[in-house]
Parts: sequence; C-alpha cells; structure tokens
Amino acid sequence: MPVQEAGGGALSEKPFAESCAQNREPILAVLRELFADRSHVLEVGSGTGQHAVYFGAELAHLRWQTADVPQHHPGIHLWLAEAKLANVLPPLPLDVNQTGWRSGRYDAVFSANTLHIMSWAEVEMFFEGVGEVLEAGGILAVYGPFNYGGRYTSESNARFDAWLKARDPASGVRDFEAVDALARAQGLHLLQDVAMPANNRTLVWRRT
Repeated sequence: MPVQEAGGGALSEKPFAESCAQNREPILAVLRELFADRSHVLEVGSGTGQHAVYFGAELAHLRWQTADVPQHHPGIHLWLAEAKLANVLPPLPLDVNQTGWRSGRYDAVFSANTLHIMSWAEVEMFFEGVGEVLEAGGILAVYGPFNYGGRYTSESNARFDAWLKARDPASGVRDFEAVDALARAQGLHLLQDVAMPANNRTLVWRRT
C-alpha cells in the first residue's frame, strides 16, 4: 500500500508532486532547527523523491534514508540520480503493514502527507514501527492535516477529508488526540505542534 501519493504530471521523466514543490520551504524551516543535531534520518513515504533531494541538499550534515513501497522506487531513483547527493541514500522497501523495515536504527524519522492516506490500522503500525527504529532521544516529525477535538481546522480540510473517503473509506484526516495517544504509547512525547501553510501542521515528538 503506497504511503505517500506520488502526485500527477511529470518533470522530464521524473514523477512530480506539486504539493512537494509548494510545501518544501516551510517544512525545511522547521527541520533546520529540529534536525540540527541529528545525523541519520529515515523518511517514511518518500513518494516521488522530491523532498529527499531538497532536504538532503539543504541539510548536508544528515544521512537521509529514503523509503517507500517498491513501486515508487523507480521515480525516487530518477531524482537521486539527477541530484547526485552522497548523503541521500537509495530507497528501502517500506510497507507499514510489514516489519522488515524495523531493523534499522535512526535518531530522526520524518514523514509527510502519509497518515491521512493510510487506514487507521496502518497508522497504528506506523507508530509501532517508529517505536522500534527510533533511538532514545530521537525525534519524529510528521507533516500533514489534522483535526483537533474532532473538528476540522478549515473548510478546505473538510473537503479534502470527503475526497479522501470517497477514494478510500479507510483513509481520512486524522484526529491529533488519537495520533498523539499512539505516539505516547511508544514513549514519544509531544515537543512541538507547528502551524504550517494551507491548514497543515508539523507534529514533533521526542523519544525519552
């Protein structure tokens, strides 16, 4: 099951997601501070590969491990081949429903626009996996739309949620409180909840 939408259109032969082009700078502004003292980041759901090459170039001190389901790997390889970044690593096969990806160890995990396209059971598996791979003191940063107190934060998020559910009834904008409970069950404590453009958030947890 893909954990990130690849988006439409194309840039040369590479897959291209407009959302990645639009949100990369606001996300980078958050990651610059969060990951300043990190060394090895796992990106869950690298999608097209656009985020990986952009963040890898801007945060050159990091080893950025891309990961996604195998059908997204060819597109990721195209972006990596063009960028030629020694610190951005070829994609690992990662399906949250499987446990093979849980063998690695990282001091940071990043994931963008993934939780709302997973089923709730897959969201639970995501946090279980993060609980296994994230080192003590490690940071988890998750970008995307979230509800608070069971309410949408905007009409656009309500429309987006309806679109998601029409496409896949198991998907949908997740409730912050429910997601935070899954994180706390893995020993992760909320560090920041950062408002982002287009009614998105970046949620940041640290493992104690």
